[in-house]
Amino acid sequence: MLDHDPDTALLARIGRGDAAAARLLVAAKLPRILGLATRMLHDRAAAEDVAQDAFVRVWRTAAAWQPGAARFDTWLHTVVLNLCRDRLRRRPQMGREAADGGLPEMPDPAPDAESSLIEAERDRTVAIAIASLPERQRDAILLVHYQDLPGAEAAAVLDVSIEALESLLARGRRTLRTRLSSSQEDDAHD
Repeated sequence: MLDHDPDTALLARIGRGDAAAARLLVAAKLPRILGLATRMLHDRAAAEDVAQDAFVRVWRTAAAWQPGAARFDTWLHTVVLNLCRDRLRRRPQMGREAADGGLPEMPDPAPDAESSLIEAERDRTVAIAIASLPERQRDAILLVHYQDLPGAEAAAVLDVSIEALESLLARGRRTLRTRLSSSQEDDAHD
């Protein structure tokens, strides 16, 4: 028996004609499906056509979906691969050679592993720096920059005047700038 398929409930809703469920599924699956089709076909318009065809098939087969035989993601990726292969077979031989050798591969829109690791490390460093601020400076930074509270609301939460909030923010930012720049210098020397 396969692990629980998180898409089963959504497919059941789609099978009952729930257009909102179909929109949710498309929003969740389209970026990866479109990326796969684009990488295979080297043609964004053709990839969009494949994605559309795949989601039409989802809509048509959702009512008959039998959970447990295969995960939905596996089935959907298989459908997309087959649709792409069919398109590649239908291309004239000269067109296929040109598409295979003449066009550069489309870059994956997802960040590469190194960028993701660098971003995660930067986020961790910033979080540590914010956590080490004096409490009121930390709270002011978090309320204004991470909770997006307007200055007046943040000042009310902290029970300070707007001028005091601005002072806390200025001191907190200055401290963060110093700590983060020294952290970058330390990393450069490693």
